Amino acid sequence: MTHLKAGDQAPDFSAPNEKGEIINLAHYQGKKLVLYFYPKDDTPGCTAEACSLRDGYGQFQAKGYEILGVSPDSVKKHVKFQEKYSLPFNLLSDETHAVSEAYGVWAEKKFMGRAYMGVLRTTFVIDENGKIERVIEKVDTENHTSQLLEV
Repeated sequence: MTHLKAGDQAPDFSAPNEKGEIINLAHYQGKKLVLYFYPKDDTPGCTAEACSLRDGYGQFQAKGYEILGVSPDSVKKHVKFQEKYSLPFNLLSDETHAVSEAYGVWAEKKFMGRAYMGVLRTTFVIDENGKIERVIEKVDTENHTSQLLEV
């Protein structure tokens, strides 16, 4: 569970996108940002979430938002995922978990009685000044766009 909450300064980050370019929070200075963390490319829940955001991308842009996805997958896997589903936004490769740890979403998870470390699906809405406006920990993967825009 993340320690960050609305009103907190968003932690800076630095990680490669699907093109291998290093992206950090400063790239979004003066823009609103939907920063979403997801466990793994090309799995049912993660695909539903990415496609919901893709389908609502025009609505986000009309409201001045950029979208940035983050997972521990490699740049190469992100390229395939992005191309397969025509995702119009950047995906960051967080193989070292540094970005996920900074946002408090790298944690112990359990599946079928087995404990392992992984990403807690979480979305942060960050304002133009780098302050967190909202934290969504109970992500509705299929309806994430409406979940974000219904405020």
